[in-house]
Amino acid sequence: MPHWARIMHEGRERFGSIEGDAILLHQGDMLADPRPTGESIPLEGATLLTPTKPGKMVALVDNYHALVAKLGHAVPADPLYFLKSNSSFLGPGETIRVPKSYAGKVVYEGELGIVIGRRARAVSDAEAASCIFGYTCINDVTAMELINKDPGFAQWTRAKSFDTFGVFGPAIATDVDPAKLVVKTILNGQERQNYPLSDIIFPPARLVSLVSHDMTLEPGDVIACGTSVGVGSMKPGSVISIVIEDIGTLTNNFDA
Repeated sequence: MPHWARIMHEGRERFGSIEGDAILLHQGDMLADPRPTGESIPLEGATLLTPTKPGKMVALVDNYHALVAKLGHAVPADPLYFLKSNSSFLGPGETIRVPKSYAGKVVYEGELGIVIGRRARAVSDAEAASCIFGYTCINDVTAMELINKDPGFAQWTRAKSFDTFGVFGPAIATDVDPAKLVVKTILNGQERQNYPLSDIIFPPARLVSLVSHDMTLEPGDVIACGTSVGVGSMKPGSVISIVIEDIGTLTNNFDA
């Protein structure tokens, strides 16, 4: 199945499809009209970037039955979501860092990411499916103690949008059925999350349709589908990996 990636190679941003240990370089628009250049370079000689440069990341809350049941929440009638700042985005292999303004607990959240391939505005479920370019891995890093710090206002955006807290990659899988996949989170070699994407409340096409009736989704935008049970905190020096078979493994260091 095709996997697309953005890379930095010899000081230039490039993109292409991953074939084994190499990347076949393309030109044009990765999401609309990628054209092979005939060039190939080894992956080990390139730096992987975030696979797109989104204008926004829409991130879901309470979107898995198991998590909703554990928390004692009602199954939502509509998607519950917030936005992560585009200044928070971080690619694979980079270091997640905490600003000096925060000294509390930082948690990982392994998630499926939907990558938008063409503009979606008030689209039906059937139309939404054709607006999805593919899928990626996400670590929705969170400054957990900030969310309810002020009793008058839940600070979801601040808690989720510190620089380096919007982690996604390493690539986009374009020919995969996410309903058959499992999300795993590995912290320092130990599995902390393992949940099936079939447990999702709002599946990808439905989610794209519903969000598109609230706001226009542009090519390259990302929807983080929310996490399930097993969320936990990271300590400085940790290595965190989000693993979705057939999509990829997203690995980063965490340093306070």
